[in-house]
Amino acid sequence: MTDSSDLARLRHIGWRDPALPDDPRRLARVVAQHRAGYEVHDGSVAFNAQPAGPFLKRGLDPSLRPAVGDFVFLDHASHPVIEAVLPRRSVLTRAAAGERYERQIIATNIDYVLVLTGLDGDFNPSRIERYLTLVEGSGAHPVVLLSKADTGVDVAAAIAALETRLPADAAVHAINAKDPATVDLLAAYLGPGMSAVLVGSSGAGKSTLTNTLLGEERMATGAVRTNDSRGRHTTTHRALLSLPTGGCLIDTPGMRELKLTGEENLDLFADIEALAAQCRFADCSHGNEPGCAIQAALASGELSPLRWRNYLKLHDEREEQAATLEARLKRKAGPKPAGKPRRGDWSRNED
Repeated sequence: MTDSSDLARLRHIGWRDPALPDDPRRLARVVAQHRAGYEVHDGSVAFNAQPAGPFLKRGLDPSLRPAVGDFVFLDHASHPVIEAVLPRRSVLTRAAAGERYERQIIATNIDYVLVLTGLDGDFNPSRIERYLTLVEGSGAHPVVLLSKADTGVDVAAAIAALETRLPADAAVHAINAKDPATVDLLAAYLGPGMSAVLVGSSGAGKSTLTNTLLGEERMATGAVRTNDSRGRHTTTHRALLSLPTGGCLIDTPGMRELKLTGEENLDLFADIEALAAQCRFADCSHGNEPGCAIQAALASGELSPLRWRNYLKLHDEREEQAATLEARLKRKAGPKPAGKPRRGDWSRNED
């Protein structure tokens, strides 16, 4: 029988199921990852834990290791060991920086991805589209937050610019990250049992917003450069925090590179792909061919040239990453073992 007090305790760390797993091991959630191990929380107290041997196996797919946001089973030893990772309901990933293909988990078991961008030099609709493309297929819902709405910028113009680039049902909010009223505005995404991850560039105000949501100055904040509106990394690692609203927030370091994984569907650009399907020729390159629906939409103003160019950029990157992923999987699988020759397969060059 499920203990209601145990459920209430675990709800503080984002447990959503109506019952507890039928397992005698200790249940906790990964709230931070460090070089020396993990920090986990069981709903009552945070403590350190080490991964079990199988998680340290060389060559293991990184996505199989514990990540911030995971619910895990631990033993009951005085120095706890993470023995298993429970199935994830959502996973937000990106391709790791550098030439070598590898997927990097940003957060797991989240309901919302809060994409924070400043209404200063940080404002970039193309980058927001890239964030939303990464969120596709994660199992979480994106929410765009435009910070620094109190700095005298033209908020209406910024929102209007996004309306031409994002779906009509996209959630977009202009906020002042220092204003306590922001807590009420975001309560719908951070209520009891809910989990969200906060992403954005350095200097966008993630730590400032996190402090406002916490109701205390817990996260370090830094000044922003005036020439490019960028800040230095005041958040150095991902960390899951319990909020007074009852929800959980995963704060992340600023992301300077957002590479696609190759597994995105580009659903954000479904209208463009629908237009392409209307071209007279199936192999239309959308250049000077007659009957090109894309060129007609660009000429009429139905399709934004900026959005079209960003679609092409993301599409080509997705295809390149998909090819790299396929080649990586083939190399990992290795050559197929040669089977025994069948009768009749022997050389017939006998004299």
